[in-house]
Amino acid sequence: MSQIQEKHTTAMDLAEAAIVAKLRGDLEQASLLTRQAFENELAAAELIVNQLDAEPTRSILHRSAATLAIDCGELKIAERLIATALSGNPPEEIASQLKDLFIQINLHPYLQRRGINIDDEQIREFQIKK
Repeated sequence: MSQIQEKHTTAMDLAEAAIVAKLRGDLEQASLLTRQAFENELAAAELIVNQLDAEPTRSILHRSAATLAIDCGELKIAERLIATALSGNPPEEIASQLKDLFIQINLHPYLQRRGINIDDEQIREFQIKK
């Protein structure tokens, strides 16, 4: 098994364990496991970052690492991972998902800078109507 695949598999196992811990109400353990999952997925993404011909694996790993970064509150790292993934040649569906993640990170700050206060429930209502 390649080092990339090992780190990705470990990350996904840890992410799954984090979900289980969260469902059990152990938020501290869930947070710890999510952080470990993020670190492993980030390492996997960094191993493939310069392999622009390794799509869709490259963009999938970066998308996954960005999602885990968001879960860990590492928004700047998530933005960098999204930008890196989009700078390659991701499949259109994955590119759309990466762009959605970018909007998820930046929508609230963007609106707040313009004096618009909107909560998550209002955003969900808008998404449902769409």
